[in-house]
Amino acid sequence: MDTVARDVRGMTMIDDLAERLRAGERRALARAITLVESARADHRAQAAELLAALGTAKQALRIGLSGTPGVGKSTFIEAFGLMLTAQGLRVAVLAVDPSSARSGGSILGDKTRMERLSRDELAFIRPSPSQTQLGGVARRTREAVALCEAAGFDVVLIETVGVGQSETVVAEMSDLFVLLLAPAGGDELQGVKRGIMEIADLILVNKADGELKSQALRTCADYAGALRLMRKRPEDPEGFPKAIAVSALETQGLDAAWGDMQTLINWRRDNGIWAARRRDQARFWFHEEVRVQLLARLRDDPAMRARLEAAEADVAAGRVLPSVAAAGVVDPAFPAKT
Repeated sequence: MDTVARDVRGMTMIDDLAERLRAGERRALARAITLVESARADHRAQAAELLAALGTAKQALRIGLSGTPGVGKSTFIEAFGLMLTAQGLRVAVLAVDPSSARSGGSILGDKTRMERLSRDELAFIRPSPSQTQLGGVARRTREAVALCEAAGFDVVLIETVGVGQSETVVAEMSDLFVLLLAPAGGDELQGVKRGIMEIADLILVNKADGELKSQALRTCADYAGALRLMRKRPEDPEGFPKAIAVSALETQGLDAAWGDMQTLINWRRDNGIWAARRRDQARFWFHEEVRVQLLARLRDDPAMRARLEAAEADVAAGRVLPSVAAAGVVDPAFPAKT
């Protein structure tokens, strides 16, 4: 007997949500993202059903954006997004805000910082807390990207927390990774710029306006020289990665940046690199999801949870090394030695 609740059309709640999502309803998209972000077991089951029903027919251009706080990410995204919607493109912005390590709360103020873009009918902005997730993205950002694609958006902009070296995780869910820098911002990135620059497809030196314009041009030239010294990546055409000076405030250089993004992604599509990268990313997130779900099952099983808590106590007391304790939890036959 079918005990699933159905409406007058014989559709389940998930069927209805999927239908409205495919129709591009922004309210349905917001509800679907809330569902996939929920940690409740019943919501996780519904989210899995929804994602399976939607499939992967639509493929949007995924652009990851990172940069240090104060570089003007929100200003850039609003100006860039408005330029794209003016061309008739539908743009979704997934903005990840840092969560407090003490309270767990987030400000989630991206909609107020992008007031004009938030009113655009062709745009959708969704702020999400990073919570305990590392890498500058939220736990379910990749699933939110899939929902935006199913809703028919042409471009998905993924704005990271903007804290440094761990931001590179966003490259595992985007087609292009854009790094925003401020004029004379090299010093503040000395500890992380090598790793993040190695995966950046485009470096945009923002705030190239007013008194900072000449400084921005010098910074851009410095980074362009640094990029030339790095080994050319096989997935890039001649001239990439590159550095460009832009002004989000004056909307200068945004069209050139968009042109370079299209050139790069078209080249990767034509040479099979885009498809290969999507496959590699899918494998990466498969292994990540397996790891997370195995750990969750360990904590959900009473006997395993007791072993975890006992091992944690031994580690905290200094009686067992963390690596040895972890091996003992996974394999009880493993000899626990300090």
